[in-house]
Amino acid sequence: MLQDVFLFSGTIESNLRLGDPGLEASALVRAAQEVHAHEFIERLPGGYDAVVRERGATLSAGQRQLLAFARALARDPDLLILDEATSSVDPQTETLIQDALRRLLSGRTSLVIAHRLSTIHNVDRIVVLHHGRVREIGTHAELLERGGIYARLYELQYLGGPIATHGERASMNGEPEPATPRLDTPVGRT
Repeated sequence: MLQDVFLFSGTIESNLRLGDPGLEASALVRAAQEVHAHEFIERLPGGYDAVVRERGATLSAGQRQLLAFARALARDPDLLILDEATSSVDPQTETLIQDALRRLLSGRTSLVIAHRLSTIHNVDRIVVLHHGRVREIGTHAELLERGGIYARLYELQYLGGPIATHGERASMNGEPEPATPRLDTPVGRT
């Protein structure tokens, strides 16, 4: 799943089915319910038969993302790769998407690429990349305790800026630095 969800002209159902006639309609509805897409689909004129314009022009970014999650869940893949799948949603939709993401990742191997730490903080292992190199590996709690790059990202995203956690905080290269560093992508893996 990519950051920019691609939806085709057709119906909600045809976009969930993605050309696979073997998927039962009940499996599509179940997948949509699991990721909280069913509620908004049912409110659309025609429900699962509602018309979708090219690229989902009539749907919000969050609705398109929930459809992409349902589409993936309906196929029950062994391996799931998400590339910035939650980056363009509003805070209200993010709550639904975070719950949908937990359900989608459950019981499968997943590679999750994200700048938004809420997307990855519950994964089994987080790999932090900086300038193309692996800089840190651990769980959310382990990486916060270390006070390194991941902890700095967390401070910036959740606490509105730097806080003192382990004496003087280190910059991205390990040297004390008060300036805000350029932040690269942490990668979560379940």
